Amino acid sequence: MARIVAVTACPTGIAHTFMAAEALEQAAARLGHTIRVETQGSVGTRNTLSDADIAAADLVIIAADTQVDKTRFGAKRIVEGPTAPAIRDADSVIRQALGAAPATMPSAAARNPAMPQIVAITSCPTGIAHTFMAAEGLEGGAKAVGRTIKVETQGSVGAQNALTADEIANAEIVVIAADTKVDKSRFAGKRIYETNTKAAINDGAALIRTALTEARVAAATDMADKVKDVKAQQSAARTGAYKHLMTGVSFMIPFVVAGGLLIALGFALGGIYVYDDAHKGTLGWTLFTIGAKSGFALMVPILAGYIAHSIADRPGLAPGMIGGMIAASIGSGFLGGIAAGFLAGYTVKFLNDKIQLGRNLDGLKPVLILPLLGTTIVGLLMYYVVGEPVAAVLGAITAWLKGLQGSSAVFLGLLLGSMMAFDMGGPINKAAYAFATGLLGSDVFAPMAAVMAAGMTPPLGIALATMLFKNRFSEDEREAGKATAVLGISFITEGAIPFAAKDPLRVIPALMAGSATAGALSMVLGCTLRVPHGGVFVLPIPNAVGNLGGYIVALLAGTAVTALALYALKKPVEAAA
Repeated sequence: MARIVAVTACPTGIAHTFMAAEALEQAAARLGHTIRVETQGSVGTRNTLSDADIAAADLVIIAADTQVDKTRFGAKRIVEGPTAPAIRDADSVIRQALGAAPATMPSAAARNPAMPQIVAITSCPTGIAHTFMAAEGLEGGAKAVGRTIKVETQGSVGAQNALTADEIANAEIVVIAADTKVDKSRFAGKRIYETNTKAAINDGAALIRTALTEARVAAATDMADKVKDVKAQQSAARTGAYKHLMTGVSFMIPFVVAGGLLIALGFALGGIYVYDDAHKGTLGWTLFTIGAKSGFALMVPILAGYIAHSIADRPGLAPGMIGGMIAASIGSGFLGGIAAGFLAGYTVKFLNDKIQLGRNLDGLKPVLILPLLGTTIVGLLMYYVVGEPVAAVLGAITAWLKGLQGSSAVFLGLLLGSMMAFDMGGPINKAAYAFATGLLGSDVFAPMAAVMAAGMTPPLGIALATMLFKNRFSEDEREAGKATAVLGISFITEGAIPFAAKDPLRVIPALMAGSATAGALSMVLGCTLRVPHGGVFVLPIPNAVGNLGGYIVALLAGTAVTALALYALKKPVEAAA
């Protein structure tokens, strides 16, 4: 029987960290070994290994996707690897760690030979010559050093040879050879090496050798960064139409926030009729005009444009935005914007795939051919086919929502609240959020209030429970509850994820109960909210929240219900052990 100590960690310190720890513990028990696993996560370090634990150990296993300090293990034999093999086949990891000569777990590429060992991105400002020359340099360099590689080129006609989530997950390193900014959010937890296209063009083999040695994981440094990593992982996991819709919504939100707050400030300074000509030229009228006629006016075009951008890359942006402008002008609102975005994206993608001009003439496609053809097709479809039916549907939904009262309002609040807490930033949560945000442009503000109250409730309820019912939480969890409270008041629902990941069957129902309470009370009390984000920091702004007193009651009630439900469902820490 071997005595093993282990450390698990991932960039967010949540799902993979705990899944790897649990898998190693269960595997060690099956194989007849003793193990103690320390988890390093966003809620701090749990089950910290003592000096005595380390001294008595025969072996140290580190299953981590981030850098882990190994100095305290001294001369102990250390076996390192990512979390994925520990999660998938912990028995093999332990057997190989005890019997294998090299102090390392098998690489992802070794587990799946069909996957490239290296993934890369090349990009230059024009997206033509240097982009493709750098890609060829990397491909030749990888071949020269005996590695397989897949290179995604981000050029003037969009991303080609796009990397899949599985290819990224299985790659040893990520190489970015670019002269422009490249989004690295989908590479959370991976070792990344960044350089320019010139290095790849001049000597691809030398670049690959350097990258294999010097690639590093960008570690999250604080709670805000860790929550940002959670969102990045969730974004990377999105696929298909949902991914494209959420991309559009994420780009739309800043315009809605700025426009909504300026409208509220305009009302605060000039009264409820500040938009009348009698107030023209006043500060209140000007702020209202900026928010309503500029900020909100851009909401639907931005939504449509970035849905199309997500589908067809840069060539889809202009047809999507123009389609969104048409949707706004004919009264089909955010539903029309969604339709225009998908029409533009898939139309341009189809045209881009079918029109082949050769590498030398491809530069004409994004600036001339695709915008012209895409905009013409989408514009005609919006005016003659799609626009009016969608406008009729939006009008019917708007009338129904404005007339909600009594049991209907309670039901909608319960539904939206439960959705916000179910997966805390996942697809169900984002579906409720997108629904409420889109309605702001149609002057329907009650669902937005319910959604934000319900989204703040999970982390706030957990924070309250860690203070009132300390025997239900470990010392690390009680300490993490303080940071969770800050995330809660900021409307960052993901702050509850570490607690839900550790005990989902008890924590998630408690969170849903509290959020459903907050959402239902917000709806039945007639609360409204003109902005889609900001948490408690927007509450003091005049006219941003309708029925502010009732809204605070809904938020406090939801928080209290969450805390009490956690007390009822969770077992005391001592009894659970």
